Amino acid sequence: MSIQNNIDRITDILRRDDGISGAMHYTEQISWILFLKFLNDYEDNKADEAFLEGTDYNYVLRKDLRWHQWACPKDENGKLDVKRANSGDDLIEYVNNTLFPYLKAFKSTTNDPKTLTYKIGAIFEYLDNRIASGHTLREVLDIIDALDFQSSDELFELSQVYENLLKSMGSDGGNSGEFYTPRAIIKAMVETTDIKVGDTIYDGAVGSGGFLVEAFDFLTAGDKKEKLSAKDWETIQNDTFFGQEKTSLGYVMGMMNMILHGIESPNVYKGNTLTQNIRDYQEKDRHDVILANPPFGGKEKKQIQQNFPVESNATEILFMQHFMKMLKLEGRAAIVVPEGVLFQTNNAFTKVKQTLLENFNVHTIVSLPSGVFLPYSGVKTNIIYFDRKGATSDIWYYDVTPPYKLTKNKPIAYEHIKEFVHLFHNPKKRNATNAKTGNECNDWTVNVTDIKDFDLSAKNPHKVVEVIHQSPKELLTAIKQNDTEINTLLNQIEQLIDG
Repeated sequence: MSIQNNIDRITDILRRDDGISGAMHYTEQISWILFLKFLNDYEDNKADEAFLEGTDYNYVLRKDLRWHQWACPKDENGKLDVKRANSGDDLIEYVNNTLFPYLKAFKSTTNDPKTLTYKIGAIFEYLDNRIASGHTLREVLDIIDALDFQSSDELFELSQVYENLLKSMGSDGGNSGEFYTPRAIIKAMVETTDIKVGDTIYDGAVGSGGFLVEAFDFLTAGDKKEKLSAKDWETIQNDTFFGQEKTSLGYVMGMMNMILHGIESPNVYKGNTLTQNIRDYQEKDRHDVILANPPFGGKEKKQIQQNFPVESNATEILFMQHFMKMLKLEGRAAIVVPEGVLFQTNNAFTKVKQTLLENFNVHTIVSLPSGVFLPYSGVKTNIIYFDRKGATSDIWYYDVTPPYKLTKNKPIAYEHIKEFVHLFHNPKKRNATNAKTGNECNDWTVNVTDIKDFDLSAKNPHKVVEVIHQSPKELLTAIKQNDTEINTLLNQIEQLIDG
């Protein structure tokens, strides 16, 4: 049976449990169990390597709290030892009162995020067992016990399955949607930021870790992995990926996602990025590459606004200032922003955009279609690219236009953005589509001197606005019809008030 089928079985089992409500809960619960099985196989593998080298491996977990002792103890034939394997109330009591308190305490023993001890404590600090039935938990443990994290093929398949879990958690709606950015968008952004080994890559709103995972895959894909030296590999694992995540669930999901994809030591912390005073940042704190889709539409209180030169309660404007301050000299950034950031001209938005254009090179803006973040947000978004290599002169715009209206069941695909990635890497081919084919052109360039009131929104000069010509009689009929509908609605409202 495939890993996907096994995970599907587990989600069906968990849905029947009284403690689980929705995709967010069962993804969270599958996560901590998967992590402990992963940890067991990881430590066993390290112990085997140490044995071959004639040394001893010091296990991080205490012997009686390792997977083979409490989750799935085996008899001499390698089968589940039913006498030693807890179930029912005994299993729940053990997990809640012995296992979790032990794992949560790890955080207090070290502040170094590179250590396994820190990662265990950081993950379990924000987790609790929600599974109410010990019999349900026993079923889940037995299924996960059969997974082999020492097999690279199985680990790769599991990372894909976990990605699907995160996606379904986002599709479930509600706040969980903020943790998941469509893979097509992430892939395009990573492929257009010129990431190299030795760069530090930062996301100040990590969510489920999609940007860092895709960047890791980009650096280690195919032949690239074979060419990496031992030092390169150590750099990628320990000194490349950085970030913060405000929410507990997002943090746990992000850490799990990165670990399952092969990033063993992400420098990712739980915390609200916006609580840091950006005036305190120095060059040593900054990063080469910033990739992010920060939360937008939120509001921050005055105390947090004071951390920024331009005060605003809009999270998107605070995050823009944060990212601008976090970019190294010669660094480059690609950030998803709501449409409002580009077109709004109130005081705070104007000041931030003025600083951005004068102190950074805003070289590319991608207009994304409505519906990219459905079902949890219908807000129109853009990707803004800038680097710290001088002021802005020309901005290249690209308008992503899928052949159909995006919906929850017909999401954005990489095919829709592939032309943008190609043109990004081949500047000589830009702005040429219209001339060659006669078709509507999806890209154009604007000189910064032509931008009025710091309005950076995408206005495709090639788009023909269709004008519907109606006779005076048809116009009058349409106006009368609108008046009738308005009067009907007003009567309904009046009846509701009187009723």
